[in-house]
Amino acid sequence: MSTSTYFITGCNRGLGLEFVHQLLARKQRVIATCRDIATSTDLTALTLKHSGQLSLVEMDVSDEASMREAVALLNGEAIDVFINNAGIYGPRDANFGNVDGRAMAEVLYTNAVAPMLLTQLLIDNVRKGSGKKLVYISSKMGSIADNGRGGSYIYRSSKTALNSVVKSLALDVAPEGIAAATLHPGWVRTDMGGPNGLIDAPESVSGMLNVIDGLSVANTGQFYNYDGSTIAW
Repeated sequence: MSTSTYFITGCNRGLGLEFVHQLLARKQRVIATCRDIATSTDLTALTLKHSGQLSLVEMDVSDEASMREAVALLNGEAIDVFINNAGIYGPRDANFGNVDGRAMAEVLYTNAVAPMLLTQLLIDNVRKGSGKKLVYISSKMGSIADNGRGGSYIYRSSKTALNSVVKSLALDVAPEGIAAATLHPGWVRTDMGGPNGLIDAPESVSGMLNVIDGLSVANTGQFYNYDGSTIAW
């Protein structure tokens, strides 16, 4: 397998950290971002083992200035695959009658607005790459067709918004040979997913990497499950 450069957000734990582990095992180049390098001990330990293969960049996706500074540090380096993994759930009790406007705005910004802004900042780096793939970790909870339970207004809305952003993005960048898609990682046993998840992070990420490997302009603009099946919007 040839070496590609992956730029991944939210890598201090969970799925982001597992993406880093698996891509390093594949001998790929990884630029991993996190909010605070000093407290990301697992990531910093990996840099000692994979010097030259793994780079860490401090970035807060809730802060546009931080995103601009992080991208500037790349000095125009080519990015083959951008994986937008960073995201938050927000209040767990965001059901009807209990939705807080400020909390909803914060989650919508982190989960949908920030990925759009960061893509705009990174697009020239992606244009320089040979992979030309834009990948966004979404959730089946963002599927309107699949919503049969209601509730979870904030998180659902943020992922639905992300899906809409990526659908438009896929159409806009396809003429340049750039593919874009959203991925549902499954219900994973992580800090966000909780202990009752159906799969673990290695299984989820392994499946998602297989989907990413097969992503191209021929199948761009889709909402994929980690096993490669498509999910209705």
